[in-house]
Amino acid sequence: MTLTIIIITVLVSLMAFSNEELFNRLKFNAWMIHERKQSWRFVSYALLHSGWAHLLINMFVLYSFGKVVESAFVMWFGGPKGLMYYFLLYLGGVLFANIYDYGRNKENPYYNAVGASGAVSAVLFAAILIVPNSTLIIFPIPIPLPAWLFGILYLVYSIYMGRRGTDNIGHFAHFSGAVFGLIFTLILRPELTDIFSRMFQ
Repeated sequence: MTLTIIIITVLVSLMAFSNEELFNRLKFNAWMIHERKQSWRFVSYALLHSGWAHLLINMFVLYSFGKVVESAFVMWFGGPKGLMYYFLLYLGGVLFANIYDYGRNKENPYYNAVGASGAVSAVLFAAILIVPNSTLIIFPIPIPLPAWLFGILYLVYSIYMGRRGTDNIGHFAHFSGAVFGLIFTLILRPELTDIFSRMFQ
C-alpha cells in the first residue's frame, strides 16, 4: 500500500510539474471548495508538490515510516483489514490536514496549498506511537532524538510557526495531520496508551 501511494503521488506530481492546468485543477483552494463546490480538492492536493525537493522529502519520509505502520496494521488486523485501516489513516490525514485552513481561508481566493505533508505526518505519528522508543536524526540537530521527544517538538514547532505565518509552509496542516494520526491509531489500538506511558514509569 505504501509503495502504491508513493507511485501514484509521484506520477501525478510529475505530470503536474509540466501541466499548469492540471496543477490548478487539483490544488487545494478553500475558496473554490466553498464557492464552486469543488470538494475533490480536499483530497487531490495531496497528489501535487511544489517541486522536486518537496516531493522527494515527503515520499522518503512516507516510505521510511509507512512500512513500519503498514506492517504493524497488517500484523494486528490481518492483510485486507490492516491495509484498509492503513489507507484510512493516510486518507484521513489528507482530509483533516486542511480542515483548519479551509475554515480560515474559505473567503480568500488566493490561498492555495499542495503536498502530502499532512498525510505523511499522520503516518509518522502513528509510527511514533507504535515504536516510541526508536530514535530519529533530524537535520540540523546532530544527535539522535527519541521518537516521542521528536513528536512533542514537532507539534510545538508546527503551532509556533503556523501562528507566525512567516513562510509558505502549511504548519497547521502538519499539526492537524499528526494529531489525526495519533487519534486514529489510538482508536484502533487503545492499549498503545499503556505501552507509551510505561516508558516514563
